[in-house]
Amino acid sequence: MTESAGTPIKIKDIIREQITSEVMIPGQKLPSEREMTELFSTTRITLKDALIGLETEGLIYREERRGWYVSPERLRYNPLSRSHFHKMVREQSRVAKTKVITVRSEMASGDIAKALEVSSFTPVHVIERVRLIDGRAVLFVENCLIEAFFPNILTQDLSASLTELYQIHYGFETLRSRFEVIPTAAPTHAARALNLAAGQPVLKICRVNYNQNGQLIDCEFEYWRPDSVMICIDSQGEKIILPPR
Repeated sequence: MTESAGTPIKIKDIIREQITSEVMIPGQKLPSEREMTELFSTTRITLKDALIGLETEGLIYREERRGWYVSPERLRYNPLSRSHFHKMVREQSRVAKTKVITVRSEMASGDIAKALEVSSFTPVHVIERVRLIDGRAVLFVENCLIEAFFPNILTQDLSASLTELYQIHYGFETLRSRFEVIPTAAPTHAARALNLAAGQPVLKICRVNYNQNGQLIDCEFEYWRPDSVMICIDSQGEKIILPPR
């Protein structure tokens, strides 16, 4: 390598070309950081700057203690869509899976009480799940349900679509939602579920949902790997806002 090949811009150009020309394919592991510093005749700090730049572009992603990988194609995600998560992923010829991490009942407090607009003594159910696309954990979700609306829901299969559970068992349809989309740092519990280091960038979506009677019934906090998703909003033909869950 020439000396100029060791600059962040040159390193990014070379790796980007490897990816766009499909010399490296989605899911393929990059050489270790030590190997790449030798390949590019550069320092660890310079290499890290280049890798973080490519990560910001969505071309590569990192797994905690595992290394760097070529990113798969982003999921196209329209928050106005009626499709739940599994249907949305399947329609894009990908494979979806949901794993339940923890389930608990508690008194609403902090961000949950604020999002649900309830007092701190309101009982809620909190369901933490991780969503996978093609075997990769890309989304950590905290669903926070006002307990009074959902008796016995914790006995149901919570790896299934909550949207369908709401309709089938409680007669609820989500006819209105409010969204807040914020790039932020991954909190420890979300980072652990997504194989990230705490503090790595994530795309956080806070969503508050109302049923057909105008009642605020639940909220959710989504933490997406930023390289895994593309927000695409098209309101044509959409009469309601129903989030994939």
